[in-house]
Amino acid sequence: MLVSTVDVVTGADKEVLRTKTKDVTSFDKDLKKLIADLLDTVEKEKGIGLAAPQIGSSENICVAKISGSFKVFVNPKITWSSDQTEVCEEGCLSLPDVWLMVPRAEEIVISFQDEKGERKELKLSGMEARIMQHEIDHLKGVLIIDYQYQDRQE
Repeated sequence: MLVSTVDVVTGADKEVLRTKTKDVTSFDKDLKKLIADLLDTVEKEKGIGLAAPQIGSSENICVAKISGSFKVFVNPKITWSSDQTEVCEEGCLSLPDVWLMVPRAEEIVISFQDEKGERKELKLSGMEARIMQHEIDHLKGVLIIDYQYQDRQE
């Protein structure tokens, strides 16, 4: 099988990483190719999540390791998040060698579509909730470095 890895876009100044994504409306062969690229690339890079902007696409889709395997999340949205937060160190494939303390909700509920367009809902906690919040941030043009300035602005 031909592996379809794509280079990860790096650098906080890259426009594709700072642009809000467009919702996916067509579940076609182009989407299947994008999903294959995301999955192959995240595995090659030994990541735990990857969003479409990180491989140069402005589509609202990401992949994340949930319950031990990679799952596809199309048009994901956080519909609920706990008041309890936890601050932990995070890194990012698009910001090599950058590790920052980032606050995240301990639990979230997300609604999304799978690769066939079926609507689903999932409750996540702990590391899995953190991974999805990180990837959904990417889909909104937000990077972990944006959190280091949060304390100073309050």
